[in-house]
Amino acid sequence: MTYTMRSIATRSCAIGCSTIRTRFAPSACVLRLGHRTMKTSAPSPARIICAASAAGGTPAGASGASRGGARSLERLAWNNKFAERLPADPDTTNRTRQVEGAIFTRVNPSPTGTEPTFIIGSSSVADMIDLDPAEFLRPEFAMVFSGNARAPGSDPYAQCYGGHQFGHWAGQLGDGRALSLGEVEGLRVGVGGGVGGDQEQSAAADPCVRWELQLKGAGRTPYSRNADGRAVLRSSLREYVASEAMAALGVPTTRALSLVLTGAEVMRDMFYNGNARLEPGAVACRVARSFVRFGSFQLPASRGDKELVRKLADYVMTEYYGFDERGGMEARDAGEYASWFRAVAQRTGVMVAEWQRVGFTHGVCNSDNFSILGDTIDYGPYGWMERFDPTFTPNTTDLPGRRYCYQAQPEIGQWNLLQLARALVAAGLFDEEAASDGIAAYGESLVTRYTDNTRRKMGLKAENGELANKLLMLMYESSADYTNTFRTLGGISMADMELAIEVKEVPARLRKWFGDGFDDDKDDKEMAWIEFFRLFTAELKTQGVSDAERWEIQREANPVLVPRNHIMVGIIDEVERGEFSGLEAYMKALENPYGCDQDVDAAWLEPAPSKPRLG
Repeated sequence: MTYTMRSIATRSCAIGCSTIRTRFAPSACVLRLGHRTMKTSAPSPARIICAASAAGGTPAGASGASRGGARSLERLAWNNKFAERLPADPDTTNRTRQVEGAIFTRVNPSPTGTEPTFIIGSSSVADMIDLDPAEFLRPEFAMVFSGNARAPGSDPYAQCYGGHQFGHWAGQLGDGRALSLGEVEGLRVGVGGGVGGDQEQSAAADPCVRWELQLKGAGRTPYSRNADGRAVLRSSLREYVASEAMAALGVPTTRALSLVLTGAEVMRDMFYNGNARLEPGAVACRVARSFVRFGSFQLPASRGDKELVRKLADYVMTEYYGFDERGGMEARDAGEYASWFRAVAQRTGVMVAEWQRVGFTHGVCNSDNFSILGDTIDYGPYGWMERFDPTFTPNTTDLPGRRYCYQAQPEIGQWNLLQLARALVAAGLFDEEAASDGIAAYGESLVTRYTDNTRRKMGLKAENGELANKLLMLMYESSADYTNTFRTLGGISMADMELAIEVKEVPARLRKWFGDGFDDDKDDKEMAWIEFFRLFTAELKTQGVSDAERWEIQREANPVLVPRNHIMVGIIDEVERGEFSGLEAYMKALENPYGCDQDVDAAWLEPAPSKPRLG
């Protein structure tokens, strides 16, 4: 379920069977947060619309109406174990510097001094942290989740880490535009990071029920370097959309609780071409069990701080991987650390395989952008592949070498794991042989999941790699849309394929998703597709797969709808003008990507024009 904002006279939202209405005082409201009392001008009157999922269409990893007994903002169950257990930076001044011997620095958000406006929120994520979604309606919510007020019980901090960027060691990086409010006790939901996918780890076995709440765009931190620590609506909305869409698609991911306009403007040069302009400032609240990254281990290892690497590894193993806690002089042996690294590698393999299944390209697969939990994090210049092209990259910075293009992601996942392994070996946690075993586990996990995903996308009972490769080659040569082609293929019966073979013509509903590539040597391409249908129908008969069975397999692996950049560009423009109905409808459809056939605007399915505006 999604909440959105519209500019009307009152705020209202249907929650379950009830309707909540509030009206703001005309002059000022007082926010009492902990021991801090502050006065602000009253927010502009607004209305909150609750967009419920279609009947029977609750997305994977999401929930519907709010549960009874959920907490208010003031009563969130903060349990800041990360900040209590791990070494903190003793210097709490918010100034740019090198931070050593610490995993994080305590730092508060920087208020903008302007009037924030709540735009959209996810009730399923609110359920995860045991927050009543009705709290979205309160002005205090916008204040806290824009960084303009501090929530009682929170303990804000920015993490310190390093990483390899485009293959080169970058030294200290850290949370320069993000800071965590702390951790909140909530529900065990999902697996593989708790928010999407079905990795080999049960939620019941996972001891962690804490969720880290992180604001992106709430001001400078000691890791901001020369940046302002702010974010704009354009990038923040894209992050919100991708986080929730990936969870619904079943891909391991961080989540997004809310998106709030700060009321301030931020100067940005979107295309890095010298044409900077003021854009609306915004803050997205990201939610994950943890935002620890590969680079969190790399930085202290690069500085020779073996003890800090070990402390962080022990914490992650106990809190997120179910290993027994060690206390006092009781040390872990190398075998335990090696088993943990193997589990990290396996989760990472599943994550990357799921990216490939849905056509997702991250765009910036630096080692500091890989989660230690196998979640997709840091949605920057991402993109879903449209016309099938294995070299697709959504990141213009990556265009010359395409290091992070779609087909390179499996190899980059391995490369990043190798950098993590080097850090753990340097810290003395295990030896190179154990590291090699872990890297091999990544390959096994990736190939196993990718192979099964390919089988499912084809609607087969047994994998046929040769047939799958033939289909992908035809899609490439025909400039076929990746998402629409697989989804449409599932609905073409064997009788229709046999008719196509007889008349030597690709069915029109499939051909509509082909691009300019199909028109080049059209007759040859048509015959190549006819040959594929001949091989495909023969394989279906050999495996004994009926049309109904194939459709059930394919429809669960091939979504109807994925976020498309050119669609989001239009929605961003609407939101900047104060129009929210398009965002509301889009998020409602994305909540149910495998079953929203009847609820989708046809324009959302169309591939981008040949020269789309970048987002």
